[in-house]
Amino acid sequence: MSWRDQIRNAFAVDKPGAAEANERQAEICDRVCRAVVRRGMTLPALMALEMGRPLNFVASQALHFFRPIISVVLDGPTIEEFATFLEQRGSVEYLCQRLEHWDRVGPDTEEAESSQVPDDTEDSPPDDEPRP
Repeated sequence: MSWRDQIRNAFAVDKPGAAEANERQAEICDRVCRAVVRRGMTLPALMALEMGRPLNFVASQALHFFRPIISVVLDGPTIEEFATFLEQRGSVEYLCQRLEHWDRVGPDTEEAESSQVPDDTEDSPPDDEPRP
């Protein structure tokens, strides 16, 4: 293997857009987002995520560093999985999307209910008539 092959992807970055979370990571993210929405902290959380977007990798390393302290509240594998997810470039975008989703549907709804699109075609007045 030549030196060119070894450094070919040295400066490669992830594709732009939201990160793809696996099933366990999506479950953890949804649990965190639901807790934030339940406490009414959606807007401050979105602002903090957007302002700290360039530092998401640093935040993931901080989670690894503070894992012994945080493990009093959460279990170790959950913290590690969440920190691993935060290492991805699009993780902040994914968290923002999930926060907005749970804020829109409500934190106490089930996922199966929240993924369905409501059917507004029945008994809805035309757009030119005022609604009661």
